[in-house]
Amino acid sequence: MSTENNKALIRRVNEEAINGGNLALLDELVGSDYVEHDPNYPQPVRGAEGLKQYFQTFRSAFPDLHFTIEDIIGEGDTVAVRQTSRGTHRGELFGIPPTGKQPTVTGMTYHRFVNGKLVESWVNYDGLGMLQQLGVVPAMS
Repeated sequence: MSTENNKALIRRVNEEAINGGNLALLDELVGSDYVEHDPNYPQPVRGAEGLKQYFQTFRSAFPDLHFTIEDIIGEGDTVAVRQTSRGTHRGELFGIPPTGKQPTVTGMTYHRFVNGKLVESWVNYDGLGMLQQLGVVPAMS
C-alpha cells in the first residue's frame, strides 16, 4: 500500500474508531501481530483485541474523548502523527476516580504498516501533564 493509503487508514482509525467509538473497525485495519509500545501503559498492547481494550480504557474514563490530528507525515511504511486529545474525566482511569475535569493532552505516534495493515505503533503522550490537569499530581511551580 502507498503512504497515502496508510495515512488514510490512520485517519479512519482516528475518526471512526477512536472518536466515533466503532472499535470493531480495528478487526479490519489492524494486523494479527500488532504491538503498541506506550511507556505510560502497564504492558504492551497486542492485536486488534488489545487495541480495542486500550481505547476502551480511555473511552470509559473520557466518554467524550476526541482526538484531533494536528500533523500527519508518511514515508515508506511509516506514518507519524502529532495529535491532541480532549475529554471529560467521567470514569475511573487506572484507579483515579472521576474528577469531572477536561484535560487537553498532546502526543505523537509512529505507526508501521505491512500489506495495508497496522502492525506496530510507538506512542508518546504527555501523561504527566494529563495527571496534573486532573489534579492528581501537583503542577510544577
